[in-house]
Amino acid sequence: MKKNILLASAFMFAVAFANAQATATPAVTPTQTDQSATEVKPVENKNQADFKFTETSMEYSYGTIKQGESVTHNFEFTNSGKEPLVITSAHGSCGCTVPDWPKEPIKKGEKGVIKVTFNSAGKMGPQDKTVTINSNAKTNPAVLHIKGNVDKPADAPAPATPDAH
Repeated sequence: MKKNILLASAFMFAVAFANAQATATPAVTPTQTDQSATEVKPVENKNQADFKFTETSMEYSYGTIKQGESVTHNFEFTNSGKEPLVITSAHGSCGCTVPDWPKEPIKKGEKGVIKVTFNSAGKMGPQDKTVTINSNAKTNPAVLHIKGNVDKPADAPAPATPDAH
């Protein structure tokens, strides 16, 4: 019995040693090169289009609204680059936040507007919704915020009760 235990232990040791040798990382010889050291960085395009928003924080606060109300804000921007600015997509963080953006290229120095509508139906409390804009701009993606607080809806007036005479 001791002989079987000793043989099993020796076999397990041999298998573990063989696995360790198979997964060991080979040493780098002086003739091999490390690819990560020669990583190429992209060249900056000084003419690239970019957003310059009127709101310095790319954020709009609508204050407090009642549940069920909608808020719309126009985020105005200028193309501060030399190349035309092309917005490829804009997505709200949920279905309650809907962006409308220019589909045509915005030329150098021209202005554009991204209209964002937030519908508070079914929402309560503090809200911070985002719109992510994908484009060929240096600032890509750009993220806009529309935030505020949603209070419970106004109580409906009680139905009139007829006078009983």
